[in-house]
Amino acid sequence: MSTPIAVTIAGSDSGGGAGIQADLKTFSALGTYGASVVTALTAQNTRGVQGIHDVPPAFIAAQMESVLTDLAVTAAKIGMLSQGDVIATVTEALARLAPRIPVVLDPVMVATSGDRLISDAAIDTLRRRLLPQVDLITPNLPEAAALLGETVAESENAAVAQGRRLLDLGARAVLVKGGHGAGSESVDHLLMRDGTLRRLATPRLPTANTHGTGCTLSAAIAAGLAHGLPLPEAVSRAKAYVTAAIAAADTLRIGRGHGPVHHFHALWG
Repeated sequence: MSTPIAVTIAGSDSGGGAGIQADLKTFSALGTYGASVVTALTAQNTRGVQGIHDVPPAFIAAQMESVLTDLAVTAAKIGMLSQGDVIATVTEALARLAPRIPVVLDPVMVATSGDRLISDAAIDTLRRRLLPQVDLITPNLPEAAALLGETVAESENAAVAQGRRLLDLGARAVLVKGGHGAGSESVDHLLMRDGTLRRLATPRLPTANTHGTGCTLSAAIAAGLAHGLPLPEAVSRAKAYVTAAIAAADTLRIGRGHGPVHHFHALWG
C-alpha cells in the first residue's frame, strides 16, 4: 500500500506552534507523510509576530515544482499567503501540477496574538482566484466576515448564512469555525454544495493555550483526505483530534504567551 502524502503550503512559525511546523506535526501524528512549501518566514513566538519575510513567488513555484513532480501527493493544505502575487502563483501551480488532489484552504488572516498576516489586496485575490479552486475553505468567524466584507456573525444562524454566501462565491465546501464565538460549546458548521449541513459541537475548553488551532484543524482534515476519507468524515475526525489536542495543551509548558496545542497528545505528555 502506498504511503499517504500531504503537502502544506504555508508560512513558517519560528516558535513551532502554528504554520508549517504545526501542519507537519499534525500530519505525522495522523500517520501521514508531510512535505512542505514555505510561503513566508515569520519571527514569531507565543506572544506575537515580530516580523514577516515573504518568500519570492518564483521560489514558491520552484518548491511546488520540486514536491509535486516527485512525490505522489494525495492532499494539500494551504495556509498563510500574505500577498496577491503569492496567491496567484500557488493557484496556477496547483492547477498545472496537481489538478486532481483535494485541497484544504485555511484563509489565515490574523494570528492568535492578534497580528495581521495578510494585506487587504491579497484578501480580494484570495476570494476571486483561489477560493473557487479548492475543495474546502475553513474560515473562523472573523475570517468568514472579512471574505464577505460583512460584520462578524454573532449567532449560529448568521454563521450558517455566511457559509452559504461563501458557497455562492464559488467555494465547493465551507467549514465555518465557531471557536471565536460565545457560549459553552465551540460549534463548527460544514456546508457542502450538495446541500449537506453538519453541526459539529464540542465543549469550549478553558485554556489560553490555543496557538495553532486553525492550522492544526485544516492540516488534520488534509491528512484525512490524503488517506482517502470522504470530506465529512475527514472533518469530523479532525475536529475530534484538535479538540483532544486543545484539552491536553496545558500539560505543555511552552513560552510565556498563548502556548500551542499538544499535537502528540496520544503519544506523549
